[in-house]
Amino acid sequence: MRYYGSVYRPPSEARSLIVQVTYGCSHNTCAFCSMYKEKRFALRPLEEVLEDFRLARQVYRHVDKVFLADGDALVRKASELYTILDTVRELFPECERVTSYASPASIRIRTEEELGRLREKGLTMVYMGLESGSDEVLALMRKGHPASEIVEMGQKVRRCGIALSVTAITGLGGPKLLERHAVETAEAFNAMNPEYIGMLTLMVEPETPLYDWVHDGSFQLLTQAQVLEETRLLVENLDSPGSVFRMNHASNYLVLRGTLNEDKAAMLAEISRAEHDLSRLRPESWRGL
Repeated sequence: MRYYGSVYRPPSEARSLIVQVTYGCSHNTCAFCSMYKEKRFALRPLEEVLEDFRLARQVYRHVDKVFLADGDALVRKASELYTILDTVRELFPECERVTSYASPASIRIRTEEELGRLREKGLTMVYMGLESGSDEVLALMRKGHPASEIVEMGQKVRRCGIALSVTAITGLGGPKLLERHAVETAEAFNAMNPEYIGMLTLMVEPETPLYDWVHDGSFQLLTQAQVLEETRLLVENLDSPGSVFRMNHASNYLVLRGTLNEDKAAMLAEISRAEHDLSRLRPESWRGL
C-alpha cells in the first residue's frame, strides 16, 4: 500500500485495510491536536485510490474491514464516494464494514439522500469528534463548531442509518471548566444517542497551541483526582440508552466500559473505588496528567 505522511485510525480499525481517500484534515486547527501537521489537506486523485484497492486485492486474501483515511473522507464528491464504495464491494465481497472519520463540516455538505445512499453502498459507520459539549471549551480549543452543530450533524448521520461513534476528551476544559465540560458533554452525547461513546484523556502534544499554554501557565491540567471527579460527573449525567461506552484508550487514567444505561451504576461504582484508592495516597503524590 502507498501512504503519504502519517496515517491515523481509530483503535477499533487496527485490523482494517486502510486506504487514503484524502490527505490530512480539512480543519486541522484544533489547539490540542498534532495530527496531520506535516501535510496540507487535499483530495487524493480518484484513480490512485481505486488502484490502491486493486493492489490490496492482489496482496490480501481476506479483508473484513476497510477504513477510508485520512481525517475527512466525506468531503469528496458524493459520486466519487459512490465509486469508491462500489469498488470495495466489487473487489472485497467478504468485507463486512467500511468506516471513516467525519467532521461536522463534511456531514453538513452531504444531503440526507446522499448519506442514505452511502449507507446502501456500504458505509456502515463514521467516527466524529465531539471533544466537548461546552461551547466555551470548544471555542478555547478552536474546534470550529458549536456543540449544537456537532449534535445536529450526529443526529443527521443516525437518521440516515449510518452508525455513529463519537469521542470526547477528559480534561479539555481544565479545572476552571471541569463541571461545565463534564455535564454539557454528557448532554451532547444524550442528544445524539450514538452507537458508541469513546472518552480519551487529554494528552499535551508538542508543537500545538495547548502545549504552549501549559508551559506558559495559562492552561492548567487536571490532577488525577480532578480527572476522576470530571469522569464521575460525566457518567452521572449520561442518559443514552444502548450506547456502548468505552474509556479504555492508552491515554486514560481509569479504564471504564459498559453499555448505557444498564451498566451506569457499575461504572459509577468503579469510579468511586478509584476515588477511594486515590484518597489513600498523600496529596503530594497527585500529578497532573
